[in-house]
Amino acid sequence: MKKISLTLAVSDADHTRDVVTGKVPVEGVELTALDLVPEEIFYRFTMYREWDVSEMSMGKIVSMRSQNDTSITAIPVFVSRVFRHSMIYVRDDGKIGRAEQLKGKRIGVPEWAQTAGIYGRGLLSHTEKVPLNSVEWVQAGVNEPGRVEKVKLKLPKGMKYRIDREHTLSELLLSGKIDAILSARQPDSFGKGVVRLYPDYQAAEEAYYKETHIYPIMHVISFKTEILKKHPWLAMNFYSAFEQAKRRSYARMGEIGVSRVPLPWLTNYGNRMRAVFGDDYLPYGIEPNRTTLQAFVDYAYEQGVCHRRVSVEELFAESTLTTHKV
Repeated sequence: MKKISLTLAVSDADHTRDVVTGKVPVEGVELTALDLVPEEIFYRFTMYREWDVSEMSMGKIVSMRSQNDTSITAIPVFVSRVFRHSMIYVRDDGKIGRAEQLKGKRIGVPEWAQTAGIYGRGLLSHTEKVPLNSVEWVQAGVNEPGRVEKVKLKLPKGMKYRIDREHTLSELLLSGKIDAILSARQPDSFGKGVVRLYPDYQAAEEAYYKETHIYPIMHVISFKTEILKKHPWLAMNFYSAFEQAKRRSYARMGEIGVSRVPLPWLTNYGNRMRAVFGDDYLPYGIEPNRTTLQAFVDYAYEQGVCHRRVSVEELFAESTLTTHKV
């Protein structure tokens, strides 16, 4: 069979690298891979569809699907997962030291539909009991002014949201014009008058996972839907390749006799992660991630990122909803 030529854009990560380099081939595909930063990937794929297969923001995917835009379809390969207690920043003046003190305050976000922000606001509203409509939300670039939303929002009634094109969130926080920032990217004022709300965020995040079983999913592999309609077998072939690449990464991280990453005791850390998450501590597929995915689509609807309720299943290619067993 003649191979199909496809382009893939994905940010550099050890668990995806073997697909990018071709060490793990995608069956039936001649792949050209691009290594770009996530923000650039999302912007160029969302706005212009510059390549065929792409790392993609879960927030963008769920918003588009809720508006019946089916031009992009994901597969449940979750290439970036990050707990989000670490994303909440406040001034170091001691006026805000607990999440509950954010009630009625002003909080900055780089984009309302940013995936990290969806989880961060879900944490505030569901776990920390901060009503989102009690907050004045300010949208602006974190360290550069002029950042804009990439998708249309449908904010709930009573939600206070304004845009600031002239200033950065970092500036606004330092000047006292906002009281906190929710951002996946660290503000450049961090350590210069700005601190994390949760200094020991790892302990807080481990406790959160044990209580909720939510392990936030940030980025997913997605396709131009027109390509999957023409070649539906591509979905599972890419899924299988990324799964194999991830397993090879696990093996590298667990090789105690050779230093694959310039960090000591990495094998011990991997064993600790297995104790928390199980042997497959970055699982792909829908069912192992059902709790997280359901929380995410619920949060997205509650917050007005989605224009209607979206089911978990409608985000993903039909052939990936279940996997075969031998």
